[in-house]
Amino acid sequence: MASPLSVVALAAGLAVSAPSPDDSRTLVVRVSGDCSAAAQQVVEQTGGQLLSVQPSGDTCIITVLVQGNGQRPRKVTVRVPM
Repeated sequence: MASPLSVVALAAGLAVSAPSPDDSRTLVVRVSGDCSAAAQQVVEQTGGQLLSVQPSGDTCIITVLVQGNGQRPRKVTVRVPM
């Protein structure tokens, strides 16, 4: 199973730009709609397993699977502002 952070990175759709003109050794990474920090925070707060991350406008929609005490796991969806 993929680690939660790798799933977040993939879901966030990272875009890499060209190196800076003033320093050819510098790589600049631009992220559009990056929800990785929000997803990591939700996973830590709920103790759940990351199912999906979706940027939507200025919000991140994060879905996790949370285990219950001897009960079926429940799906929790959280909306977090970017």
